[in-house]
Amino acid sequence: MPRSGRLHIEGGYYHVMGRGLERRNIFKQMQDKNDFLTRLGNGLKRTDIQCLAWAIMSNHYHLLLCVGEQPLSALMSSVLGGYGRSYNRRHTRSGYVFQNRFTSILCDAESYLLELVRYIHLNPVKAGMLKSIAELDGYRWTGHAGIMGRYRQHWHNCDSILALFGGRMSDARNLYCRFVEEGMHTKEGSDFSGGGLIRSYGGWENVINTRKEHVSRIGDERILGDSDFVCRVLSEDKLKLTKQAALQEQEFDFEDLVACVCSYCDIKQSELTRKGRANSLSLAKALICYWGSDIMGISTTQIANKLQISQPSISKSVRRGKAHCQENELSIEDVMLGMKNDMR
Repeated sequence: MPRSGRLHIEGGYYHVMGRGLERRNIFKQMQDKNDFLTRLGNGLKRTDIQCLAWAIMSNHYHLLLCVGEQPLSALMSSVLGGYGRSYNRRHTRSGYVFQNRFTSILCDAESYLLELVRYIHLNPVKAGMLKSIAELDGYRWTGHAGIMGRYRQHWHNCDSILALFGGRMSDARNLYCRFVEEGMHTKEGSDFSGGGLIRSYGGWENVINTRKEHVSRIGDERILGDSDFVCRVLSEDKLKLTKQAALQEQEFDFEDLVACVCSYCDIKQSELTRKGRANSLSLAKALICYWGSDIMGISTTQIANKLQISQPSISKSVRRGKAHCQENELSIEDVMLGMKNDMR
């Protein structure tokens, strides 16, 4: 059975977790941890996703991420897939490294951002690996040390967190450290799974009823927030998927999209794989990438194979296509209608 898609809200904050198969250790050596962090950093730069907090444990990881146009899968598939292959080579093994898909929880940042940062960074303390905040300050495998000015990863957005505690760096760090220390002896975290808080919306039965035709699209059913937050993000998701559902009802597929765009740009489909910066060819690729991935949910792999371009090129083309559509008030329906008129 094909895997269903995840809830993607542009600008959304996600608590992302994953663990080793059968709870086995997957970060055995410093080389393993550095490899994971390097791949994560490269992926964050490529997808323009921000990391606010992170922690690597022996058999699992935690990330707090803010996404943009690119969904989590654009980041995590390359990070986890690449890490799994390199891990198997290093340890002379084969098979899966991670257990199932990664878990992602869409969070209401206004209510939970700082608590999640604290919860994630305190993982080694809560697990008994470290005994004090002083030890955590110098522990390189969470983002806490980076916020405190040591072992900072270049991709870790420490400044955004410190800005929430004040304008002066030294004062902000002191207040942040005090806030983290206050959490050492609390049991916070049990309510961060998302499921329990859906009760504020009347339970998942009511949530599912509001989602109707697109309920099967969501692969990860976790949202951390109150009823207003849940309502808002599901409404945003429904707007996206309603357009996709309408196209599916018309049996409008990827090949139809390619044909419509080529007709609109007045080029032949055989020209799509050509190299060059011609305006019409560049625009056609941008529109196919944008509408294909953002509106129709076509995989970037399928788009890359069709256009014979790289994954990073798709990300750039998506932005270019979106900008063109906004500037010219152009929709996929306009192009579809134009092609129908040309055929009459």
